[in-house]
Amino acid sequence: MCGAGLAGGGTAHLFGAAAAGDLLWAATAVAAGVPAIWWVVQSLRRRQPGVDVIAVLALAGTLLVSEYLAGAVIAVMLASGRALEARAGARATRDLHALLAHSPRVVHRYLDGQLTTPALEDVVPGDLLMVAAGEVVPVDGRVESGTAVLDESTLTGEPLPVDRPRGDAVRSGAVNAGGPFDLRVTTTAAEGAYAGIVRLVREAQADTAPFVRLADRYAAIFLPITLGLAAVAWWLSGDPVRAVAVLVVATPCPLILAAPVAIVSGLSRAARRGVIIKGGGPLERLAHGTVLLFDKTGTLTEGRPAVSDVITAPGVSGDDVLRLAASLDQVSPHVLATALVEAAHTRGLTLALPDGADETAGQGVRGRVEGHEIRVGKASWVAPDAGPAPWLRAARRRAALDSSLLVFVGIDQVPAGAILLDDPVRADAAAVIRRLHQAGVTRTIMVTGDRAGVADTVATALGVDEVLAECTPSSKVDAVRAAAARHLPAVREVYRMLTDELLPHEAAELYPILARTLGGTDPLVHPRRAGRVQPT
Repeated sequence: MCGAGLAGGGTAHLFGAAAAGDLLWAATAVAAGVPAIWWVVQSLRRRQPGVDVIAVLALAGTLLVSEYLAGAVIAVMLASGRALEARAGARATRDLHALLAHSPRVVHRYLDGQLTTPALEDVVPGDLLMVAAGEVVPVDGRVESGTAVLDESTLTGEPLPVDRPRGDAVRSGAVNAGGPFDLRVTTTAAEGAYAGIVRLVREAQADTAPFVRLADRYAAIFLPITLGLAAVAWWLSGDPVRAVAVLVVATPCPLILAAPVAIVSGLSRAARRGVIIKGGGPLERLAHGTVLLFDKTGTLTEGRPAVSDVITAPGVSGDDVLRLAASLDQVSPHVLATALVEAAHTRGLTLALPDGADETAGQGVRGRVEGHEIRVGKASWVAPDAGPAPWLRAARRRAALDSSLLVFVGIDQVPAGAILLDDPVRADAAAVIRRLHQAGVTRTIMVTGDRAGVADTVATALGVDEVLAECTPSSKVDAVRAAAARHLPAVREVYRMLTDELLPHEAAELYPILARTLGGTDPLVHPRRAGRVQPT
C-alpha cells in the first residue's frame, strides 16, 4: 500500500497535480507512521529502543516541514522492512501447526459389534479401537489382538519397525507400519504421550525470548548521537528543516531495509538447497554456534532401513535369496519389504510376480514364486522346525554385533538365507562433521532415542564427540537443558539442536534455531530437521 501511495504521488506530480500528489505522499507517511509509533512505544516500554525511533522521528519531521516525498520514502522503507521480517518470522509457528495438524481427530471404535468413528475427545479408557495400516496411533493403550508392527521413530528415534505383541503398551504418535490391529485404550487423548509432546512444544514456544534484530543492538549508541546532531543543526541554523534533514539522512536504511532483504534472501537460498530455517533471528545467531547437538535418525543416518548383507545356507546364492524374497515382498506395503525390493533393483535383479501371497501381521509374508513356496519374515515363522544351523547362528551373531535387523527367507519350508537390514549412515555425514569442526564448532553431541550400541557405532564412524542414547522426547529436552547449564555459564558457548523428528522438536524449541532438511511428505513420519541455537 505504501509503495502504491509513493508511486501514485509521483504520477500526480508528473501530470501537474502537485496538491494531489502531496496529499497521497502525506497519507502514505501517516499510514506507515501510526503502526510505527506503536512499535516504538512498545520497544521503549520494554526498554529496548531500536533504530525505528529515528525513522519515526524523521517521518514526523517531514510531515511537520511539508517534505512529503521524503516522508513517503521513509514510509515505504519502514513498511517493506517490517513485511520482510514478518515473512521470515512466520516460519516460527509452522512446525507447531504441522504437529497439531498431524494429530488424529477421528478414531475407529468398536461399538455393539460395529466400527464407529467418534471424535478423539470422546474416547475413554476401556474403549476398543481399530488402528488401520498407515494410521497414527491416536491414544495410549495396549495391543488387544494380534501383533502390532509400529514405526516409533518419531517417539524414540528407532528407524526400524518394532513388533508389539498382544498385551504390550503402545504410545500415541507411533505409526502403524503393519496390518490393522485392535487397541485397548488406557488413557484419554489429553493424557496421552502425543498430547504431552504438543504441550511441551507450546510451553517451549511460550518461553522463547523475543527476537532482537541485529540492527537494534547499535541503537543505544546510534540514537543519541543522531538526536544530538539534529539538535546542533537546528541550533546553529535556526531552521527546523536542518534538523529534519539530519534525521532523514541518519535513518538507517541498510539496517532497517537491507538487513531483512538479506535475511529473506538467505532463507530462500537455504530453502532451494533443501533446508528450512526457522526465521531471521536464528539465521543471525547461526554464525555464533560452537557446540552442536545432533539427532541420529534421518540426520546423521538415512532414516530408513536398507539391506546391508545377505547370509545364506551352504550352496545357496545370495542373489537368489534376495530376488525371491523381493519378488514376494512386492505385494507388501511393509517398510522392510520396500527395502528388500529396492535392494534387488539396485543389484539389477529381475523380479517375478508372486502368486497367492498372504501376509500375517507381525510374522511375515508367504506365497509362491517361480514354482517355489517362499516365506519371508521371522525365523520362527519361516521355518519353525529348523534346527540351529551354524549359518543361522552366525547370522544372529552378526546382527547382534552390528545392531541390525534380520529378515529370514525360507524356500519350500527350508531356511535358505537371512537378510540384514540397518539404518545406513549418510554418505556425506562424516565430511560434514569434519567441516563443522574446521569452521569453529568445538564439540559435537549426538542425542538420540536409539539404543546405546547403535548410537556409539554411528558416533565412532563419524567422529562425534559425545553420545546421549535411549532418550525419549522429554528427556531430549532435559539433555539440551543440561548441556546448556553445564557449558553456557562457563564458556559462553552457543548450542544448536539438530533433529530429524518433529515430535522431539520441543527440545529444539528451547533455543531459537530450527532448520529442517526436507525429506518425505509427512512431517511426522519422514522428517529430517535441524534445530536451535541459544547464545548467552
